[in-house]
Amino acid sequence: MTNGSFGDEQIQIVSLLSVQVEICLKNALLYRTLQQKVTEQNAELSQTSQRLKTVQKRLIEAEKMATLGGLVAGVAHEINTPVGTGIMAASFLVSETKKFLSLCQLQPLKRSALNMYLDIVLESSKLILSNLQRSAELVQSFQQVAVDQTSLERRTFTLRPYLEEILLNIRPKLKQTHHRIVVEGDDTIEVDSYPGAISQVITNLVINSLIHAYQPSESGQLYLKIAEVGDDHFLIEYSDDGCGILSENLEHIFDPFFTTTRNHGGNGLGLHIVYNLVTKTLKGTISCDSQVGVGSKFIINCPRRPST
Repeated sequence: MTNGSFGDEQIQIVSLLSVQVEICLKNALLYRTLQQKVTEQNAELSQTSQRLKTVQKRLIEAEKMATLGGLVAGVAHEINTPVGTGIMAASFLVSETKKFLSLCQLQPLKRSALNMYLDIVLESSKLILSNLQRSAELVQSFQQVAVDQTSLERRTFTLRPYLEEILLNIRPKLKQTHHRIVVEGDDTIEVDSYPGAISQVITNLVINSLIHAYQPSESGQLYLKIAEVGDDHFLIEYSDDGCGILSENLEHIFDPFFTTTRNHGGNGLGLHIVYNLVTKTLKGTISCDSQVGVGSKFIINCPRRPST
């Protein structure tokens, strides 16, 4: 071996190093390609996730509007009764007035005939007025609740009277069942919050009970209890005495799209909407305690003046 030349052993080492360098270069290229693919997949997953969130948001909004649409149909049906009664009374009064005028033209008016007509006028007028007032109450109550639900604006209101307005709008659905709902608690609790969010929460909880807690022929007792918690919080306790929730389902009831009645039209968004409204809009907490065969209880704790 001459000076400056490589021996077999050195050549073998160089050869091995070359192979290692080639492997390192291939690994580096593979890593770069893999990293690029991971970046692309992450971007694609992010876009997919965003699209899913958008779809979920639209579904939630659609569910809210569907709930409001159900209230519209129910209140419209409820208004039909007093309006129809008022129209019948007004029509009867017009008919009796025509008879009275004809009687006056044909013969001298007798006091007995006048008194009879005045009695008819008085009774018909009372009936018309009471039914118009009932219709006005329904329209005013629904108008306020509907505006609150669609706008979610913040305002100061007294809690219990507002809950009773909400139940007034739900009553058409309750009248189709054998259930009874009772409101208990202080009627002077005043809050500066979002009445529309509270309206949606209560509406969804009641409808959830009507759908899931009872069989069609059963009679149920629903309770709404309100109370102050310290100086700056209020509590709403909603409960039913229905079938209850299985323990394995209890931890999932607020998950989006979780439902045990999908084959019967359930979409699993009602309680998810409730959870979001309580925790995000009202800045409160909600928990559920349920026992199979006994019923379910939802406890909502919210600040009287949630932070913005």
